[in-house]
Amino acid sequence: MVILAIILFVSSFALSIILAVTARRLSLRWGFVSKPSSDRFAERVVPLGGGIAIFLCITAFLLGSIAIVTLASQTGYLNWLGESVTIHIEGFLSKINELAVIIIAAAALCLLGLADDIKHLKPSTKLIVQFAVAAIVAVLANVRVELFITNRIITSIISAFWIVLIINVFNFLDNMDGASAGIAAIAATILFAVAALSGQVFIGTLAIVFVGTLLGFVIFNFCPASIYMGDAGSFVVGFFVAILTLRATYFHQSQSSGWYAVFTPLVIMALPLYDFISVTILRISQGKSPFAGDTQHFSHRLKKRGLTETQTVLTLYMATLCTGAGAIILRQASAAYAILIFVQTIMILAIIAVLETTGRNDRTSRRL
Repeated sequence: MVILAIILFVSSFALSIILAVTARRLSLRWGFVSKPSSDRFAERVVPLGGGIAIFLCITAFLLGSIAIVTLASQTGYLNWLGESVTIHIEGFLSKINELAVIIIAAAALCLLGLADDIKHLKPSTKLIVQFAVAAIVAVLANVRVELFITNRIITSIISAFWIVLIINVFNFLDNMDGASAGIAAIAATILFAVAALSGQVFIGTLAIVFVGTLLGFVIFNFCPASIYMGDAGSFVVGFFVAILTLRATYFHQSQSSGWYAVFTPLVIMALPLYDFISVTILRISQGKSPFAGDTQHFSHRLKKRGLTETQTVLTLYMATLCTGAGAIILRQASAAYAILIFVQTIMILAIIAVLETTGRNDRTSRRL
């Protein structure tokens, strides 16, 4: 399993770099670029093809996995990886139809985001398509939450709402160089750890490919970014994060897991959800549409308090890592430790809230 994870990470990382460089050159040639506007801090023209590169990289590995595993089931080609991997081949083959639905859904979201990057679609149009895609994935790909609820209709509805929520959470986070992709990479790494600890090979391999893809892109997207992923990328990134959170297993009654382990995704996603909720409340209180672009995200609010863009993004990375670290052990924690993890998560968000609402002391800054 370790060898397979290393191979998948390195290869997806390398392919992502190649695709990002290619997308940047083609985007500049075709004029597919982001220009400075009032709803961003960006002050220069940046190519927008990163989202297409991310989608193509993930899709290439998913399609390649289907082809290789199908061949391996007939020839025994993957036997060298050991029984710990080969025993999962039949399980993977049984999920090919579900995987095909996920790939098609990701393609639809990428095209939706691409259309929005070019034509700026209405929020209602985007939401309708997102909900349609999410519903199809929940029903046909069995990507559903399991909160001790047996009714398939109810779990499908909850799951569809969660998928749409996470898609828009990462779309909202894509407001500063490296923020959305970097935080998604951290969340996916934590989900990989959770999957690995519970023996989930399928989710673990998908997560590690996703991490490699995102990190290859972040090299060019970190401040100062030389390429953006646009909505074509943020929709796909949010979609796969949602898939990972829904397909990962957190509660194991046979392994003495506490019921509170089902809150693991909320702990991992605490910081992104905080941004989404806080900026939505701000916009509504000001009489604006929640989907109206502006510079009121908590990353912008931190930057206005005196942090540089790099410092702001690194702060968000570290906060996400801190909440995620607790999420890794939540499934095996006792009730007392679980309470401490939840309190820690809340306190980290409180620290962010204090930092972003405290005015910068310019007088003190000048003395220093």
